[in-house]
Amino acid sequence: MNSNIDLKELWAKQETGIPDTKDLFKRVASFKRAHLKQVIYANILLLLVAVFIVLVWYYFQPEYITTKSGIVLIILAILAYLFSYNQSIPLLLKSSYEMSSADYLQQLLSLKRKQQFLEGIMTNLYFILLSTGLFLYMIEYTMRMKLPLGIFCYGITAGWIAFNWFYIKPKTIRKQREKIDGLINKFHLLTEQLTEKK
Repeated sequence: MNSNIDLKELWAKQETGIPDTKDLFKRVASFKRAHLKQVIYANILLLLVAVFIVLVWYYFQPEYITTKSGIVLIILAILAYLFSYNQSIPLLLKSSYEMSSADYLQQLLSLKRKQQFLEGIMTNLYFILLSTGLFLYMIEYTMRMKLPLGIFCYGITAGWIAFNWFYIKPKTIRKQREKIDGLINKFHLLTEQLTEKK
């Protein structure tokens, strides 16, 4: 079985019965552009949040060690998540048109593995550090409130975190997996069909 098929050459020949490789290249290029935009937006947004948090620390000068620890945990969560998220950038920038089918498929599978690591371990770590940081940060300010208002603030924060954890996160992960799995499946099918024609 020859797994080093030149898709560019086969695309030029365009035999009947072979799926439209031009459409496949367009879909993968579109997927990569959209994913790269998400990475850029996440970097901008989370770095702005980190800068805002540092400014809050500088201007309000919190007194409690819990508040300072909370800020540090939130910033660590942001930096760890971005570091992991940015690991996919080289794969997103790499040109796929000139590669063999085996290299092309490996690139998509590598991107999927990075995505699974980010969605699993890193997202869980991010949520744990962020939640712990927020709850520690809030101690100093909720101590100055009346008890019912403090409980309400913690309840709202916990509810928002739970909503993101149990609804937004799984929905986003499912959509991302469906997109990349669809591309990988189509590419597997194309490779199998082209191998049979050899």
